Amino acid sequence: MFTFKDLLQLFPYRHIDKTKISNIRDITPQTEFIQVAGKVMGATIVGEKKAKRFVVDIKDSTGVLELVWFQGISWIEKMIQPGQNYLVFGRVGFFQGNAQITHPEIEPLTTEKQDGKSFLEPVYPSTEKLKARGLGGRQIAKLTAALFQALHEKDIPEILPDEILALLKLMPRFQAFSSIHFPANVDAYTKALERLKFDELFIAQIRTGLIKSQRHRYSKGVLFSHVGDLFNTFYKKYLPFELTGAQKRVLKEIRKDTGTGTQMNRLLQGDVGSGKTIVALLSMLLAIDNNFQACMMAPTEILAKQHFDSVSSLLKDLPVMVKLLTGSTKTKERKKILEETLNGSVNILIGTHAIIEDSVKFQNLGLAVIDEQHRFGVAQRATIWDKAIIPPHILVMTATPIPRTLAMTAYGDLDYSIMDELPPGRQPIITVHRYDDNRQRVMEFIREEIAKGRQAYIIFPLIEESEKLDYENLMKGYENVKAYFPEPKYWISMVHGRQTNEVREANMQRFIQNDTQIMVATTVIEVGVNVPNATVMVIESAEKFGLSQLHQLRGRVGRGSEKSFCILLTSPKLNKEAKERLKIMTLTNDGFKIAEKDLEIRGPGDIEGTRQSGALNLKLASIVNDKQLLETARACAQRLLDKDPDLNSAENLRLKNHLNSEFGKTSWSKIS
Repeated sequence: MFTFKDLLQLFPYRHIDKTKISNIRDITPQTEFIQVAGKVMGATIVGEKKAKRFVVDIKDSTGVLELVWFQGISWIEKMIQPGQNYLVFGRVGFFQGNAQITHPEIEPLTTEKQDGKSFLEPVYPSTEKLKARGLGGRQIAKLTAALFQALHEKDIPEILPDEILALLKLMPRFQAFSSIHFPANVDAYTKALERLKFDELFIAQIRTGLIKSQRHRYSKGVLFSHVGDLFNTFYKKYLPFELTGAQKRVLKEIRKDTGTGTQMNRLLQGDVGSGKTIVALLSMLLAIDNNFQACMMAPTEILAKQHFDSVSSLLKDLPVMVKLLTGSTKTKERKKILEETLNGSVNILIGTHAIIEDSVKFQNLGLAVIDEQHRFGVAQRATIWDKAIIPPHILVMTATPIPRTLAMTAYGDLDYSIMDELPPGRQPIITVHRYDDNRQRVMEFIREEIAKGRQAYIIFPLIEESEKLDYENLMKGYENVKAYFPEPKYWISMVHGRQTNEVREANMQRFIQNDTQIMVATTVIEVGVNVPNATVMVIESAEKFGLSQLHQLRGRVGRGSEKSFCILLTSPKLNKEAKERLKIMTLTNDGFKIAEKDLEIRGPGDIEGTRQSGALNLKLASIVNDKQLLETARACAQRLLDKDPDLNSAENLRLKNHLNSEFGKTSWSKIS
């Protein structure tokens, strides 16, 4: 904290009702926090070195309670006087059956406190080091109270237009700041919290909305003026299946975006197996029809190679040159690809981040498709913009569905399309949870599926605490699987990150061509392996995986017309969160529902890490718990920007001034 503003925005995480003082005898194992008042009967230092602690007994008319400090002992010892009365607040714990409070908040009991004239007192976050220097939560409360005595309404001016304040009946801004710190009652606190949460969400929506609207109006893009022969021929003659309604809708959106002369920046999110590759391919054909080149960038060689194979085979009867460029492309071939890309012979270049190296130059790049964009940094993605004089259209794809609330907030500056339909003929994958003691039965089930001519994956986790340990676990697992499935009756492929690209690729190919019936692998196959004949996915130690990773892995099966199964194997000892994750996996195949649940269980985590910029700086609001408020903020921001896209009108001037001041031009003085 450097400024008054920082202090003002250090919000209390709890308020204590000082009018409520409990009796010590009322403490039960169910009591979480309690406030008591009593006399200090004795204070002693117990133990030595690391076991040293300061123990105080406090007594009221109903009993005695033990207070314990492990840190800041010398400071507390000076502060506490035996025989004096104190007010104590803290979290109750039990040690050897006796109630105690560790590191309680404690202050001398004044007559005012005993008369019950207090109010809801704020409790602020602090740290042990600060507490040891006399800057605990109580002292921060005193500083904040002193700040409010010096503040006037003009110091915290209104930022929202009057129309929004009236429509939503929001508390004035100065009053909201005052009431969130020092509320007169619970109702005042609730209204203050709602007002300040709305401010955070509304400002975030206005920010991303401004970026988006300015991009739509001012960012020049290449023009795809018509749908040509390649697109139409492929659509009519070579499309392997009828497009779903969702695919058609997304193509219309892309067609509309690329036909305006401004740059497209679209996020395409579709569940595992929803057919994003076909949409990307048709978009690339649209670019080629308009005399532009297209590129497609994937995060791994395996995935880039797979895109290359599927795009090449779909276009084999059309005059389109498709090339693959990765880190392992041989020098001679690489040189040839670079020449052909520069002279315009290559229509579609598919690859890893090798595509964004300086040596790769296009004749006229018109569209860049980025797969699994969360694996690329902002700077990496931005280099694609420099590959053409007019920045190419960008289509970003992800198979990890993003909850709507998250997309609205974190990706508000992108236009986004959702593909929520699976192609016809896809059967839902049956997912079950089994404990380790059922392993024998699971292996028998795999045998039954192999007897029908099917194949199976067995996946081991990569925990990465120790690469050596992971490798040993995988090898042990591989030996166990071999014991159940002895050669020559069964053949097993093994794939992991320590192998060379050649070995890994060879093992993959054997499985793809059905030379091996089982693939034992780590999560390197999380995205991109497409074997329609594989119908069983066994995930070992499934409790060690996150929800979106489990969902991604499960998506490797269920790609053919046969019924498919995902078996989650775990140890019997599971914590509550792991049980909840496994339960949601067995209940639904819907990636969007899973993503919502993931957001609920884990919280938003570091969205800015995913988003990779500061669009989300929420101190009070939560995109999980405040969905309704987020929807309202978004609707208000959208309406306002539709009417006044540059915030030039008189009623939006204070909002514009606030946004400008937020960009480092702050008028707050330093705390001295």
